[in-house]
Amino acid sequence: MNIVLCGFMGCGKTSVGKHLAKITGKTLIDTDELIEKEQGISISEIFSKYGEEFFRNLEFEMCKKVSKMDNVIISTGGGAMTFDRNVQALKENCNVIFLDVPFDIICKRIGNGDTRPLFKNKENAKKLYDERKNKYEKVADFTLNGDLSSKKVAKIIAEKFN
Repeated sequence: MNIVLCGFMGCGKTSVGKHLAKITGKTLIDTDELIEKEQGISISEIFSKYGEEFFRNLEFEMCKKVSKMDNVIISTGGGAMTFDRNVQALKENCNVIFLDVPFDIICKRIGNGDTRPLFKNKENAKKLYDERKNKYEKVADFTLNGDLSSKKVAKIIAEKFN
């Protein structure tokens, strides 16, 4: 089974994914990176030029595509697992792991939010965090404290799902 890492921006999906790939020998796939590569522009550019709905459709197509792959770890964008169609596509062949990190720690990790458009306004980011957290918890096969070191989190996931 594949492994999907989900959680809010700054929760450590990419860092944990890199360690987990080393431990398990699986390939790490970042859905946002693949979308950027296919489109030839950044996610923030896609949002500003074409809008969120266009991006969410690209994201859904990517979720369907990567869910059919074998022996992969999938790092999703922060919003991906808040949409039922993405969850259904990924749960067919994947265990979903929610990296749960408190909001104050995410703030420390992200800093001023220059590269994260949704994080420019901390109050709005907190609302988004609260909304998404419940959704992540509902779709997860396993929830893990993402505040541990990324190596430790990867080791726990590997022991449970490899």
